[in-house]
Amino acid sequence: MSQELVQAVSVLTKNKGLAPEVIFESLEVALLQAYRKEPGFNPEAYVEINRETGDYRVLAKKQVVEDVTDDATQISLDDARMQDLRYEVGDIVAVNVTPSNFGRSAAHTAKQMLTQRLKEAERSIVYEEYFSREGDIITGVIERVEGRNAFINLGKTEAILPPAEQIPGESYQVGDRLKCYIVEVKKTTKGPQIMISRTHPGLLKRLFELEVPEIKEGVIELKSVAREPGMRSKIAVFSRDETIDAVGACVGPRGQRVQNIVDELQDEKIDIVKWDEDPAVYIANSLSPAKVISVTVQEEEKASRVVVPDYQLSLAIGKAGQNARLAAKLTSWKIDIKSESQAEEADDTVGAADDSVVESTGDAE
Repeated sequence: MSQELVQAVSVLTKNKGLAPEVIFESLEVALLQAYRKEPGFNPEAYVEINRETGDYRVLAKKQVVEDVTDDATQISLDDARMQDLRYEVGDIVAVNVTPSNFGRSAAHTAKQMLTQRLKEAERSIVYEEYFSREGDIITGVIERVEGRNAFINLGKTEAILPPAEQIPGESYQVGDRLKCYIVEVKKTTKGPQIMISRTHPGLLKRLFELEVPEIKEGVIELKSVAREPGMRSKIAVFSRDETIDAVGACVGPRGQRVQNIVDELQDEKIDIVKWDEDPAVYIANSLSPAKVISVTVQEEEKASRVVVPDYQLSLAIGKAGQNARLAAKLTSWKIDIKSESQAEEADDTVGAADDSVVESTGDAE
């Protein structure tokens, strides 16, 4: 070893992104393992590598004594003073116990152990890097598709995009670039397992943070997200600055900001609505693009009754109830939608019922 070792460490540092100290410490452990296979090894020994020259020694700490009773832990005063005349009884001396024929066997064992430990170190670094990015967005390249699973190359490792996290109808071709949301990072014996998603509401939130500087700066707050992947989504936004229109900022000049996100999500329709602390106003906004006549809320039940013009009823409810369903998810309120004529009919029915009760009461009197 020696200078070749130092050069090898330098190469690994550049290619693997590992700190030199991590590699040297792994080498010391590997050499110690090799030494412990030697006959008559000292159980108290440790390995020390010179970081500058690459030279290594197997050392054992021994106590200076007058009469040696245990060779593994003791050294005579005379032998100690052959290293340094200043040693006295009771001092601790680091003694070189490197076997004379240790070189070749040590190099072989060290290589095997180092390879294993470097893999472990790499896996640990990759795990820590991506674990810290859970809940974040990442860009990768489709490496292969096996069955219905797509495997995405992230550079240092790969991630799995399972069927449940894929946008319905989206096709995946090898070489395509994708933006995905990191759902979970698990540590396994084969390295980190990274689960990503194209359907998670967090992906939509992160995409808006990337496209809209005002969100990243904290001027605009993205309050809520509701999503039916590949079909339609709604987001509620609020501006902390009265001079800035939250909805307009998210739409962008000529609609470019929101269009970039729509393109990324395979033409998923996105409604951007204004959040309001008044639940009635917020619920009305959430049903966009439908126009609302009135909203009645029941705070305790978190339920609301919404009245819309007759011609807006189908728009408010949406295809297969999608618009109403997304509005309910966005606001976390139950929403009962009635057309104006339905509401009037219901009110008339209630009024008639009230009259009959009054009349029957009067008869009883």
